[in-house]
Amino acid sequence: MPDTPATYSAFEGARLLATGDLQQVALRAKEALDHGNGAPVFIFDNRTSQQVEVDFRGQPGDVLERLAPPPRRPGRPKLGVVAREVTLLPRHWEWLAQQPGGASVALRKLVEEARRTHTGADRKRMAQEACYRFMHTMAGDRPGFEDTVRALYANDRARFEALARAWPGDVGEHACRLAAAVWEFAEVE
Repeated sequence: MPDTPATYSAFEGARLLATGDLQQVALRAKEALDHGNGAPVFIFDNRTSQQVEVDFRGQPGDVLERLAPPPRRPGRPKLGVVAREVTLLPRHWEWLAQQPGGASVALRKLVEEARRTHTGADRKRMAQEACYRFMHTMAGDRPGFEDTVRALYANDRARFEALARAWPGDVGEHACRLAAAVWEFAEVE
């Protein structure tokens, strides 16, 4: 996905409470929890629709303090380098060892080439997954859920929007906003 600032959305039941940066959304969610009607409160990362866990104990300042990023440590992660394990067959390791610059350089080049080649399809897939993840959490038990998912993956915008907007509160509207990226990348294919 593009390198845009992360935004989040908080829902109290089917009602959208706030959209914005994590701090402002968390404060609005805390306020709703402290004065709310007992409906569940969910916070979603708008890029992925992953739920964000926030510790709401204490005063608003306590919540914000726990959301602050940890201090940076010295070392290569400052450059964005992340070490992880890669499992390959021996023939793959042999090929990588023969490449100029070694395995790390060759893998970075392969990844960059794949990103350039498959950008539209990858972004469409990620947008579909994000939309589905949100819908599953917020509307998985709603009438028409399965048909709405089918319309999402079939790129049937009109049917998707008609079905999603039948859901209560702001859930359908938010699902349609998330699906807008799917339609954008479907047109590029």
